[in-house]
Amino acid sequence: MIALATSASIRASEPRLTFVGHSTVLIELDGVRLLTDPLLRHRVAHLRRLGGAVDEQLYREVDAALISHLHWDHLDLPSLRLLDPATRLIVPRGAARLLRSLGLRHVVELGVGEAHAIGPVEVVATPANHSGFRPPLGPRGEALGFLVRGSQRIYFAGDTDLFPEMADLGRLGALDVALLPVWGWGPTLGAGHLDPRRAAVALRMLRPRLAMPIHWGALCPFGMGWLRPRFLAQPPRAFADHAARLAPAIDVTVVGPGQSLALLD
Repeated sequence: MIALATSASIRASEPRLTFVGHSTVLIELDGVRLLTDPLLRHRVAHLRRLGGAVDEQLYREVDAALISHLHWDHLDLPSLRLLDPATRLIVPRGAARLLRSLGLRHVVELGVGEAHAIGPVEVVATPANHSGFRPPLGPRGEALGFLVRGSQRIYFAGDTDLFPEMADLGRLGALDVALLPVWGWGPTLGAGHLDPRRAAVALRMLRPRLAMPIHWGALCPFGMGWLRPRFLAQPPRAFADHAARLAPAIDVTVVGPGQSLALLD
């Protein structure tokens, strides 16, 4: 199933996901606001954001930012400085020294299997199959996903390719939502990423109630949106098609950048 969500309002009265764009998702669960891999600027190096500026309401009063790895399009320092200085930054092991050296003090490092509580919500670091090196000179940290546990269980994969432990995540307790990357920012993918078909295979391993594709359609190299627009919008549809064949019992909801999805019990 493909369902297109409606535009976001300012504050949710129920659990809600807002796809800000790229790997950035606002998770609102049990009164806690979490922002994954905040990328909030119009331009990052040679990449441009499509569809206008990010609504400031989406990154106000955020309790914590979850950083999956150190690549420039996932750990964006100017974007982190747009957050309230009191916002906790939950990062992979190896990242805290860099952030603290730049004046960001509320940093919590996690390794795979470690957890951190934010009010009634627990954030657990999970494995990822991806490089954790920040080019060109480092540092190097782990690459992580995160399992957010509260009244619902939400898995944010970060950047990753398939790995065997994905099946374990599905066995540890039923997942309500899997936020799965289905592409990247260019017309081709490098190593350590899920494409639409492999993301559907991941879905079969994870067995969530609902899947929401991310990491598509928001960023591209300058001019690429005009020259090769197909790669911007096609990946989530291809993912839904593969999921219908490989994991037909799981709902897929395509949420466009800037749109929200209310999570029902």
